[in-house]
Amino acid sequence: MASLIEAIDIKRKMFFEFEGAPYQCIDVEVSKPTARGGQTLVRLKMRNLITRAVFDKTFKAGDKLKEPDLVVESASYLYADSSGYNFMDQETFDTITLGADVVGDDRLLLSDNVIVQIQKFNGRPIGVQLPTLVELAVTYTEPGVRGDTASGGATKAATLETGLEIRVPLFIKEGEKVKVHTETREFAGRA
Repeated sequence: MASLIEAIDIKRKMFFEFEGAPYQCIDVEVSKPTARGGQTLVRLKMRNLITRAVFDKTFKAGDKLKEPDLVVESASYLYADSSGYNFMDQETFDTITLGADVVGDDRLLLSDNVIVQIQKFNGRPIGVQLPTLVELAVTYTEPGVRGDTASGGATKAATLETGLEIRVPLFIKEGEKVKVHTETREFAGRA
């Protein structure tokens, strides 16, 4: 049987089960009452890992939530074709194919051989966890023109090998590899 977690113990990025579905905590806000006898409330901003919907829910501090039957497997990205996105399990070397609905917008951050964590709920793949940073090549960007800056922090648009468009500093040129934060999808430096 899955162990129970008290709502007050849930932290950011933790996983839990609510109403039979797995969720990930995005943010936590605890409100302690000032009046005697008032209950401590925990407001969770949570993402349903199956539908990807995000919403807020308030729990009492003592409410118990189940730990989900969530298995995380390490896999490397191989390629995409008409059947979906193909990954190789790092332990068994089996090919795992995920549909576009499971991968979602994270497809714009997938490059060859990037190691991801595939989340499975009750044996069924439900999502992909990317590393904090990924390296992608710049396929198109306008040349940076000196004197284009007003405050010194000037950026320009760049298209990466996966089709993702981000803002990069003026000194980045086509063909260079850059690091991209997977959570914010922002430039994080040269690779």
